Amino acid sequence: MIRRSLFATGLMATTLLASTACSAQTATGAKPFKETVIADFDSPWAMTVLPDKRMLVTEKKGQMLLVSADGKQRQTVATITVDSAGQGGLMDVVLAPDFAASQRVYFSYSAAGEGGKGVVLARGRLRPNGGGGERLGEIETLFSARPFVEGNGHYSGRIAFSPDGKYLFFTNGERQKFTPAQDPKVTLGKVVRLTIDGKPAPGNPLAAKGFVPEIWSYGHRNLLGIAFDAQGNLWEQEMGPKGGDEVNLIKPGLNYGWPNASNGSNYDGTDIPDHKPGDGYEPPKVFWNPVISPGGLMIYSGAMFPQWKGDAFIGGLSSKSLVRVDLNGTNAAKGDQWDMGARIREVEQGPDGAIWLLEDGGESQGRLIKLTVK
Repeated sequence: MIRRSLFATGLMATTLLASTACSAQTATGAKPFKETVIADFDSPWAMTVLPDKRMLVTEKKGQMLLVSADGKQRQTVATITVDSAGQGGLMDVVLAPDFAASQRVYFSYSAAGEGGKGVVLARGRLRPNGGGGERLGEIETLFSARPFVEGNGHYSGRIAFSPDGKYLFFTNGERQKFTPAQDPKVTLGKVVRLTIDGKPAPGNPLAAKGFVPEIWSYGHRNLLGIAFDAQGNLWEQEMGPKGGDEVNLIKPGLNYGWPNASNGSNYDGTDIPDHKPGDGYEPPKVFWNPVISPGGLMIYSGAMFPQWKGDAFIGGLSSKSLVRVDLNGTNAAKGDQWDMGARIREVEQGPDGAIWLLEDGGESQGRLIKLTVK
């Protein structure tokens, strides 16, 4: 994405929390890690690491690249037709839980279609191309947000598999339209839970109440990160409006409030009611005002930085930062915020426990940076 008014325009619904959750982020001194630039890309959006330590990287204009572990070699394995205006593009990329056997890769992108534009979930298989390289073939569309609407923002499009590998969680932004987030008949402003083939998952909590059958939770704005922790808790971060970026613990069937409740305000200065006990809306575990413009979300499980095991890491776009959130069971609190000098779109963990960052590429260089112990 491009800048806060585009890829990261407001995106911050929020909630009440302990005062520590609302307070300013911990100031940082010297960074406790070494930064090594590995590669440079054209407006990258997401990445994932293969079992052999190579990486798949998506670029905004529709290229999916297979990159060597040292960043020195790359090949285009797919070129996806996307609508890349505004916050659109080729978005998330995640390996199937059974990738070693199936070679399946799941990805998301924005597309134009009947009624406007929307976010699409698809998958393909990574196969040898016969010429010494590889390509992503057998590409099939699994799910599309409903409905497609006009506009170029708040697609979301993040992907996470349940710990048992049976289900896929997919974020659908409210497309800067506000009220669809509360509409039970559309998927906009929702977390949806699907089978690995893209069908509504059995047992979704709101189907019996008249909601479309894919919906897991609702009342969201622009959900740009979603991940499970080691205990099986599902965490999500989203951009709020003017103030009020959030980290949420996602629970089945709950309403997270947007646009009726937020700890931020509308861009025209009008007030939005804050989250408060008894309002019927689930408050965030952590919120930021002023904002960080959260990008990717990763929950750390490696050994390189043992002091951070189990914590969440978030890329900061307008804040040009790497943000750490302390996770403790189902509670969360602000940790560190390090100035990275560039918009951080994606945060991933490498197989050795290193932390990988992708710069946004809109106002930054689009570099891949590896963080290791000093």
